[in-house]
Amino acid sequence: MNYITTYKSQIGTITLISDGISLTNLYIEGQRHKLKNIENYQQNDNLEIFQKTKKWLDTYFKGIKPNIDIKIKLNTTKFSEEVYTILKDIPYGELITYKDIAIKLKQKGITKNLCYQAVGRAVSNNPISIIIPCHRVIGSNNSLTGYNGGIELKKKLLELEGIKNISNKK
Repeated sequence: MNYITTYKSQIGTITLISDGISLTNLYIEGQRHKLKNIENYQQNDNLEIFQKTKKWLDTYFKGIKPNIDIKIKLNTTKFSEEVYTILKDIPYGELITYKDIAIKLKQKGITKNLCYQAVGRAVSNNPISIIIPCHRVIGSNNSLTGYNGGIELKKKLLELEGIKNISNKK
């Protein structure tokens, strides 16, 4: 059974999905990737995982680094899971490039080559935006590129974390 709730934020409505124990999806209103079959999900605003996630989001949107562990369950490929592990390790208020991620994957022996496009695909398909901070990934030329919710939303999230003066140029 999948459960659903929403969270109202300064960047729009955020939809949370859970299997009852773990957070499985977090979608920001306006993202390109849409949830499928949400009419089959059961509304439940009181799940413990939803309450913890909402507290995490409350803290985040106050401009403070959340110190709440959110149990996450990903239904993805091994490669994407490795990318998300790297994303989760990006410190609050800091940035990393797609190239940096590709280099880390190669160093870990996950890939033999630098696979920028595969990294970009995995980052863009992140099912748990904000908590798995794909918005902290930028182009090698320090430009804001490729955010599922749009560049303006990415910029707002980065500014909330104290990061300013990032170029919108590709």
